Amino acid sequence: MGLDRTYWETRYANQETGWDTGAVTTPLKEYFDQLTEKGLRILIPGGGRAYEAEYLHRAGFTNVHVIDLTDAPFNDLLARCPEFPKAHLHVGDFFAHKGQYDLIIEQTFFCALDPAMRERYVEHMHTLLKPGGQLVGLLFNDPLNADRPPFGGDREIYLPLFSRRFPDLRLDPCHNSIAPRAGRELWLRALRAPAE
Repeated sequence: MGLDRTYWETRYANQETGWDTGAVTTPLKEYFDQLTEKGLRILIPGGGRAYEAEYLHRAGFTNVHVIDLTDAPFNDLLARCPEFPKAHLHVGDFFAHKGQYDLIIEQTFFCALDPAMRERYVEHMHTLLKPGGQLVGLLFNDPLNADRPPFGGDREIYLPLFSRRFPDLRLDPCHNSIAPRAGRELWLRALRAPAE
């Protein structure tokens, strides 16, 4: 579909960033607020302006990483939070990214990918998680668009897709979505088995 670096840089340059909420959203904020281990190695793929990374960093989390195809939105993060470690901002293809993480945060990355890449997404998430690590966040429970991002779906589509690699999987209606997304989100929690 041509959803490459140029596509996303153009979206940022033209201020076509409808996914950008301007702050960490309530479901993720409330999840972050109950985490106590500040040394968790955390990845936020397709992080954009990275409000989640900023929030975690300001809350004392020391090992938060963000990857995006373009560095355009990182400039905004660094303007808001100049002390965020630049070495933790990765520009490149998520599917080429290597590492091992305790926690990966899903926030409008899955819906930005061509649906043909969804199986690859699940495989790579599994690879990037340490045994016992978790993929958590939000998925749209809404058909949305078929020809451009954001691409939607529903629980019946996601369950077989994720459960192949993550038998310990929860997909629940999100009870604390922000108003524009109320009734249209699922809370995702996918655990990589501790002993694999």
